[in-house]
Amino acid sequence: MDITDESSLIWEQIGITENYLVCCLFDEAASLASTILKQLLENNNRINQVSEFPESFEDEWNDMLESAGMVLVQSMKQLRRTSEILKEFKLLFGSVNLIPVQVFVTGVCFQLSESLSTIAQGFLEEFVNSWMYVDDKYHPLLGDEARVADTGGSHYPFFISVEKYLEVVELYVVTLLATTLKDTDLAISWVEKAVLPIEKRQVLLRRLQSMSSSMICSSQTSIYKPEFSKDQTPYNGHQKDNAPGFLTHEQNNTAKEEILKLSRNRVPYFSWFPTFNVKLGNVQLSIPSGKFLLASLLFIMFYITRKKQAMLKRFLVKHALSFRKAFLDLWQLAFSYQVNPLAAVQTLPNSTHGNR
Repeated sequence: MDITDESSLIWEQIGITENYLVCCLFDEAASLASTILKQLLENNNRINQVSEFPESFEDEWNDMLESAGMVLVQSMKQLRRTSEILKEFKLLFGSVNLIPVQVFVTGVCFQLSESLSTIAQGFLEEFVNSWMYVDDKYHPLLGDEARVADTGGSHYPFFISVEKYLEVVELYVVTLLATTLKDTDLAISWVEKAVLPIEKRQVLLRRLQSMSSSMICSSQTSIYKPEFSKDQTPYNGHQKDNAPGFLTHEQNNTAKEEILKLSRNRVPYFSWFPTFNVKLGNVQLSIPSGKFLLASLLFIMFYITRKKQAMLKRFLVKHALSFRKAFLDLWQLAFSYQVNPLAAVQTLPNSTHGNR
């Protein structure tokens, strides 16, 4: 089968494992992802014998390892097999430093989140101590007969970048030793002895020393309380125990207790009103009785004001309508009276004819 066709088939299988993971079929996802990893690792020797293959296939092969590994890590966590994650990958890859860095970091983080620091510490120490720094790269130590051998012909990641190695180192010294185990001295000692780039080592040392200083300061801020024997009593120069007019230490404490007791037993002004609980979604509000009474009085005053305002409005509207109606009637009456234009020139009727 052609390399391109085989890689396409493997990517399809990886897609199926991701679908299993999304559908919460964790057993199927873990089983298929483990099978894909075994297939990729078993075919590695056969791929190395091929004389011609795309130059980008090495990166694609690493991507397939990482994708299938991430599915297996998440599936095992969901199956409550977090303690077995790194052990399972070591059995598959044969060595801890051959596990893809991102997969290894994810497995360690899962174990630390479940307080499996002892198991994680063993694998972290094995990982960080199995590399050799050469030419600004880290090459894995694979044993006496395979020590950095055949670096050009194998598709294992026979070197990793400084950034990836420091990601695991930071997880070991900062997260595990300094933060989880609170052992900054061991973390500083390991960084000082480790083969790291100078500037990177200085950055880690400054960070760890800062964490160590903050831990020391927090421990020193605790209040020191001196202990006295039965026959000894602390001297209080500002108190005159035997002088008249002054309260003794015990009498002073008794008076304070009585005052506190009276203040606790004080009857509230609005004790006859219950406390009202109002729930708005997921938020529950408790309204004190005094505030509720004040709110009730304000609401009553507001209601009365609004009611008076409505009555006044109706009164004004009623009288405005009456005035408008009277004005319109007067207007119609004034202009409906017919005036005779010839009244000024007409003579009065002769009423004296009948007296002639």
